[in-house]
Amino acid sequence: MAEKNYKFIAEKVVKEVGGKDNISHSLHCATRLRFNLIDFSKADINQIKKINDVLGAQKVGDQLQVIIGPDVDKVYDEVLRITGGDAEYIDENLDAPKKKVTLKSIGGSILDALSGCLGPAIPAIVASAFFKMLVALLGPDILKLISQKDNLYILLTFVGDAAFYFFPVIIGYTAAKKFKVTPVLGILLGGIMLHPTLTQMATKNVTNFTVFGIPCNVQNYGSTVIPIILSIWVMSYIEKFFNTKLPNSLRGVFAPAFTITLMLPITLCVLGPAGSYLGNYITTGLMAFGKATGFIGLAIISALYPILVMTGMHMVLIAALFQVFAKVGFDGAIAPALTISAFSIMGVGIGAFLRLKNKEQKAQAGEFAITAILAGTSEPTIYGICARYKKPFIGLIGGGFIGGLYCGITKVISATLVPATNFTSVLCFTGASAANIINGSISCAIALIASAALVYFFGFDANDPAVLKKD
Repeated sequence: MAEKNYKFIAEKVVKEVGGKDNISHSLHCATRLRFNLIDFSKADINQIKKINDVLGAQKVGDQLQVIIGPDVDKVYDEVLRITGGDAEYIDENLDAPKKKVTLKSIGGSILDALSGCLGPAIPAIVASAFFKMLVALLGPDILKLISQKDNLYILLTFVGDAAFYFFPVIIGYTAAKKFKVTPVLGILLGGIMLHPTLTQMATKNVTNFTVFGIPCNVQNYGSTVIPIILSIWVMSYIEKFFNTKLPNSLRGVFAPAFTITLMLPITLCVLGPAGSYLGNYITTGLMAFGKATGFIGLAIISALYPILVMTGMHMVLIAALFQVFAKVGFDGAIAPALTISAFSIMGVGIGAFLRLKNKEQKAQAGEFAITAILAGTSEPTIYGICARYKKPFIGLIGGGFIGGLYCGITKVISATLVPATNFTSVLCFTGASAANIINGSISCAIALIASAALVYFFGFDANDPAVLKKD
């Protein structure tokens, strides 16, 4: 296939979002360009979708997301060259009309916040999860190459736990970037929440501690997500207030000090405990959901997860998953479903490749399948095959459901958070029993084969020129 012209793609995208002057902030994840725009009416989503090598575009919350695929970083580099690299530009546009507050807008804002806070933290989580996976593989549960007393085992264990334990610091930084707070203040607040003195008081169940005379319900904030996100969100308003009200000569010293001073009782006495309780309820609720719905619930999540990815709502599940693994260390609902869903996406690409006869479209389907299998990137298949031809959604949903059904019936759990959604994601079933690994692998194979078969036999109209043989 022809080499992609990343500069051309970037130029067209920037033009259709309203030009570089309409971009207030830009970033990218594994597959998408994400834009915050000054005036959303200037963006033409339909024209963006027509750009060659753009797989789709949609508004999610306050973001315009342009689906590129695994080459998104190369396109993003060109975007920055066009915009001058001013990805942090802010224009409040005081003359813009106020947005009407609705349940939909509130939900979109929450999804946008979760995506902005958790998305940039994923590389750190992926890195630590890789070491946790090595512990499961090399340790006494599987290959038995190292024992729990070996230095290598100890090293891999604490490195694998690091990102999860230091969530408040890591997400303190990413949330600060999202909510336009000075990043080092976000890191500092996360560090305060993890200070050994506070952690020791929580361990010893100290009940008489106060913050400036205000009673404090001391909590251990290690491995928590929600308390720091809530705190940084509130801190964004407090820091902005002091930066606005203090004179320039005093702002550099007193604005950070006053901001942290005010945040201490707000975080340690109100938002921290409330967020910690909320996180515990989410964990408990998810575990209860798994028990209540059994194999049906897991099958439904496996089937519908790719749809959630398309709407951006998958970040809610990802946030819950991080919380569960940080607190419990395993999951029997979301994590297995995500893995099975990844294999159903691979199956869709394979089924389309086998069924399509048009050379260009067949080659593209093959590329999407390889991307899903090796890179674990789902958007090319979802947008390039399912959204394009429509009927392959039958295979995507059906394969995920069937694979999830077997997984739920055999009570498979994900005991390891694997840093991938490609073929290696099957390793998430390691760290438990041999039967768990076997049944988990069978579930993934069922999802892949069922999706491929459903797409091959039912994913295209018989008269579609793409599947008709040419003379």
